[in-house]
Amino acid sequence: MFRSLHMKLMLIMTLLIISLMTVVGAFLINSVANYYTQDFYTQMSEAFGDPDFWKDLETPIEGEEDAASSIAHILDTNSTLGIDNRSRKYYVLDGTDGHWLAGSDDKESGQAMPNDSRNLMRVLAGEDASDDNSPAAAYMDVAVAVQRGEGRYIVYVQDNGANVSALNSELITLIVEALIFGLIISVLLSFLLSKTLITPIERLTEGAERVADGDFSHKIEVASRDEIGVLTDTFNDMAGQLQDTIRQVENERNKLNTLFLHMTDGVVAFSRTGEVIHFNPSAEEMLHRPIGTDTTFGELFGGLVSLERVLAVPDYLQEEQTVEERFLQLLMAPFDRDRQGGVLVVIHDVTEQRKNEEMRREFVANVSHELRTPLTNIRSYAETLVDSAGDLPPAMEKKFLGVILNESDRMTHIVQD
Repeated sequence: MFRSLHMKLMLIMTLLIISLMTVVGAFLINSVANYYTQDFYTQMSEAFGDPDFWKDLETPIEGEEDAASSIAHILDTNSTLGIDNRSRKYYVLDGTDGHWLAGSDDKESGQAMPNDSRNLMRVLAGEDASDDNSPAAAYMDVAVAVQRGEGRYIVYVQDNGANVSALNSELITLIVEALIFGLIISVLLSFLLSKTLITPIERLTEGAERVADGDFSHKIEVASRDEIGVLTDTFNDMAGQLQDTIRQVENERNKLNTLFLHMTDGVVAFSRTGEVIHFNPSAEEMLHRPIGTDTTFGELFGGLVSLERVLAVPDYLQEEQTVEERFLQLLMAPFDRDRQGGVLVVIHDVTEQRKNEEMRREFVANVSHELRTPLTNIRSYAETLVDSAGDLPPAMEKKFLGVILNESDRMTHIVQD
């Protein structure tokens, strides 16, 4: 399923949208939280850093009976603190034991403040103010010690982060909705994009399959001039050149097959392991045995030379073999050494040559014998005439000369024959 390019593109686009929205959502949520945190502490710093506001907190009113209520009234009238009695509240506590005295919560006087705030604990321990922000806490708070008259009070402001949570919830909802719409759009766009890319690729694939099946006549339509269009055009040119090349190779192979088939000499080709890979009818005729693909070098020529020796020679080996009174000359040579080729054996029938050589030897022997007899007679009679010159009767000399003349004529006839 995921091998399809359609699915891969759609999956990539979907993962891209999800990753992008996740990063953007995390960034927005973190930015909102940081903004509210910084805004809270900025407001607290501005409020408690105002000398007039601070003077109002520390200066008791004449005839004041409840300092905590006065401090609460001052806090209620200060808009800088952003007290909304919903998410942000203030508490006026006893400076010695932390009991609630007044505030935006409806608590009874003297009730202990149930809070584990680190800032509050520090001020209760004697510090004047504490506004450390604890990343692990789900709220933001500030505790400030106020010395009003003879009493020590603690003003504690806490924001439970409800506004941040509500805004983050809205952001998450908005991000999820945007993600859904983004996914729908990405699926549609990826489908259109994949169609644009895959259609010419499918045409190229179909063309490649036709070329693999031997059909070079089909030309793929070039629908664009982009990279895929250039690739398609190049593929068409390649198919044409491949068709011409295969046609030339076929012609050459047909020529070689015809020549190989009608050669008077026998040819047998062996693989590097000794199996027959090609032979012609002349080889079977000369060797007087059928040759098949299961025939090996050892069966045909193993008695003359080993295959390993032929493979190792730099040029060729020449051997002779007699098959049913026929004399065969074998030329054995390795071929295609670089690509682990085999051995080629060319078989010449030299039977007629051997017979001609034998006839020539017999002829020379016969001629030598025929010439030797008249030459011997001529020499004998000539030596007699030379040794007995003037002593022989004329009739005998004439007879000897006649014998020499006859033997000379005989030699002339032999030479002419």
